[in-house]
Amino acid sequence: MSGRVAISRGGSSAQAGGESLLFLTDEQLRRGIEAMYFAYRAFTSDPDLILDEIGYGRAHHRALHFIHRDPGLTVTGLLDVLGVTKQSLNRVLRTLVDDGLVESRIGRRDRRERELHLTQKGTALERRLSESQRARMAAAYRATGPQAVAGFRQVLEAMMDRDTLRQFQALRDVAEDRR
Repeated sequence: MSGRVAISRGGSSAQAGGESLLFLTDEQLRRGIEAMYFAYRAFTSDPDLILDEIGYGRAHHRALHFIHRDPGLTVTGLLDVLGVTKQSLNRVLRTLVDDGLVESRIGRRDRRERELHLTQKGTALERRLSESQRARMAAAYRATGPQAVAGFRQVLEAMMDRDTLRQFQALRDVAEDRR
């Protein structure tokens, strides 16, 4: 089925006659989806090589990233952020703890909770995994300029459902609280 999709500036479908409509063909939408796939492949390619060397997968990288981002994050909080099952997270965390990358501590507010912290070794690995991603993102941002960066962020946020957007915004708040 081929057609055009009308999108208003607010990000929702608009009725004919509205202002600032953007008409996208199925092919344009398909190309956007393909660009997202290829960009993600490029974004993860360097860390994937490192992860493969040490027998880890992307789930390990994501766990390291978010624990680094929010030291003291609880296991429940990490479950919520990653959107994975307890069983799969437990496998990942067990490996990271056993390998000396993550430390699990008794919760400060609730002794039944486990708070997660990166060790020095975990911090070093997280940095190594993320360096190429930060460099790739910075180069893309520099090449496209501030308006494109803002637009890119708006598109990504508009793709998130309400709960996911709330989680994303909460992460931003954590970073601002640390400043």
